[in-house]
Amino acid sequence: MAVGPEQERDVLGTRIEASHRLAARADARLTGAIADIFLPDDARLDERTRLALRRVLDGVIAAIEAEIRRHAARILSGRGAADHADQLLNAQATVAGRLTQAGVLRDRLLIDELLSQVRCDLIAERLSPTEATPDQASLLVRLTDVDDGVVAAAARALLSAETRRRAAAEQGGVPGGILPAERHHQLVWWVAAAIRDGLGTGDGLADRAIIEAAQRNLAAHDEGQRPEAAAVRLAAAIDARPHEIGDLLVETLGDRRLLLFIAVLARAVDLDFEAARTIVLEPEGDRLWLALRVAEIDRQTIARIALMLSDADPRRDIEAFADDLDAIVAVPAEGARAALAPLSLHHDMRLALAALARGEAR
Repeated sequence: MAVGPEQERDVLGTRIEASHRLAARADARLTGAIADIFLPDDARLDERTRLALRRVLDGVIAAIEAEIRRHAARILSGRGAADHADQLLNAQATVAGRLTQAGVLRDRLLIDELLSQVRCDLIAERLSPTEATPDQASLLVRLTDVDDGVVAAAARALLSAETRRRAAAEQGGVPGGILPAERHHQLVWWVAAAIRDGLGTGDGLADRAIIEAAQRNLAAHDEGQRPEAAAVRLAAAIDARPHEIGDLLVETLGDRRLLLFIAVLARAVDLDFEAARTIVLEPEGDRLWLALRVAEIDRQTIARIALMLSDADPRRDIEAFADDLDAIVAVPAEGARAALAPLSLHHDMRLALAALARGEAR
């Protein structure tokens, strides 16, 4: 069958477009390969962490996308726009791919939050549980049954929040409310914009429905249900005395409750949860040892905490710690507090200072 001039032009145009797309992909792959080659080893994610981070990021986006699409379609159906609702539900464009292409997912604060969560979960999984006596339950279970109703309620809330997150991870999903309010707010509007962009039209009715669905999602978000927030409330409820902090920190690790360890430490040295989490996750451990000295934790307890964390986090060098232990213990509490003073600044001030520092380094 003969091909006419117009068909030949169409075929040629299609091939040229495909050629341009392939050239762009090849260039992007080369850019990625170059970045990977020169990435320092200590900045490189191990495969398990990278896959877990991608799963959580994609899961959060997918959950928000599904909720916005469903509710927006319901709004459109209720307003007599069934065709628009079907188009919204059956759109082929992937929101995660659109956001990745736009580069917005490279946001430092978003990735920092999700990466910290992933690392906390992986380290907690690897912590070696303390051998309990047959008649003694784990720390968190015991706390749910104490006479102090405030402590018991806070312990039940943390146990429930951690169980939800663990169950979702085991099923390959992500629980709702995983992000702090500011990060969730940002991501919801990115997802809403990508959904709208994927429709390919500027239909006012669909726009209003998507916006209403996004606002509904934001109104329902409760960051207080996050395990991190529950751990902070439990640490405050326990209100450990100075002489109790060392044993409590060890016991939280023995119970594989890393978030509670972080919350107890944060309260003991007057840091917010995010700052304490940052220093606990640092593989070098220098600032963690300083924090433990601020809390006046003794040599034996510091050594025990270091060993427990090193067993759970292969990035840590326990031999280097052993060499430095005498110097760590010799640091006076006030000197350690002065060294950690920048971390005691308000969270937003720390972020602003870090942004200025990155700008000066360019």
